[in-house]
Amino acid sequence: MAATNFVEIDGSYLEGGGQALRNALSLSCILGKPVRVVNIRANRPKPGLSHQHMHGVKLLRDITNADVVGNTMGSTKLEFIPHTIRSGNYRVAVQTAASITLVYQMALPVLLFADGASQVDATGGTNVAFAPQVEYMDEVLLPNLLRFGVSFELKLLQHGFYPRGNGRCILDVEPVHQVKAGQLVKFGQLDKVGGVAFCAGRLPMSIALDMQQTARREIHRLWPNQECNIKPKKLTFDVASDNGAAILVTAHTTTGCILGSGAVGERKMHGHLLGSNAACKLTEYVRKEICVDAHMQDQLIIYMALAEGCSRMLTGQLTKHTRTAIHVAEQITGVKFEVTMENFDKTLVTCVGLGQLNGLL
Repeated sequence: MAATNFVEIDGSYLEGGGQALRNALSLSCILGKPVRVVNIRANRPKPGLSHQHMHGVKLLRDITNADVVGNTMGSTKLEFIPHTIRSGNYRVAVQTAASITLVYQMALPVLLFADGASQVDATGGTNVAFAPQVEYMDEVLLPNLLRFGVSFELKLLQHGFYPRGNGRCILDVEPVHQVKAGQLVKFGQLDKVGGVAFCAGRLPMSIALDMQQTARREIHRLWPNQECNIKPKKLTFDVASDNGAAILVTAHTTTGCILGSGAVGERKMHGHLLGSNAACKLTEYVRKEICVDAHMQDQLIIYMALAEGCSRMLTGQLTKHTRTAIHVAEQITGVKFEVTMENFDKTLVTCVGLGQLNGLL
């Protein structure tokens, strides 16, 4: 590749996983800045690009007609030079059960700055470990992004579990002129708790009921009279042909905050344990009265960096994912994030964003 002024991102920083790569490439596309990512996923048992990352890179290459060097399995270095963001209908066939939502995490902010509506039809894993579940994307990410003037429509056509995947989703995205500053700092009071607990394939309905009942018991242990509508489901064969189980529990507050916590079954499906894990984490968020849960923190950083005006979010202690996202955003955009400890349990994150305009609309 010809000599270019790359912004170089060290993929081994803090979290040392795919977070740095995803955010770096998304911001590269939006700002039109070439990036070089080195030491990709250096802290993982198998460093370098996996199937999921390769397909995400290929998708962004197609969206921006980018010049790319290093998008091969296991590669620890990638150079990416984007061109114009193009709306359109895109197809991604992620191999095995690699996460669909993490591919969407790369593409969504980019397509907001396209010249028209876009659609991404993806196959892979919908409910897998170490990635947001599709239900979380729809029930928690979407309402949080509405605070930034960002919306999308997500259709779940087929569930996909480890190890085969075979899930399918369609993401529809409308472009924006500009991302608005988001304010997520007032908790209010707990209003309601909802969610879904499901199993599929040859797994018995009792697993879904175990997840539901244990999660409800954990909620009612702290708030005996709290409305808690967690729906148990046995998915039909036409939408989930393989064995799988998962739960997502959400808390809604009187000020419109929505927090979520989930758990995904792997080889051994212990319904009571899955339900307990999801509900205990959610009750921790509610007791602390934070407005953004631990898995939402890092996903909002890129929107805060791009927004017009000052965005603020009140959350718990920052995860390594979030600190990595902040580091990458500051390096590529030049904005600064202010992180203030409100007390031992709360952190206020503030950023005056770029005010990035969509010059294609």
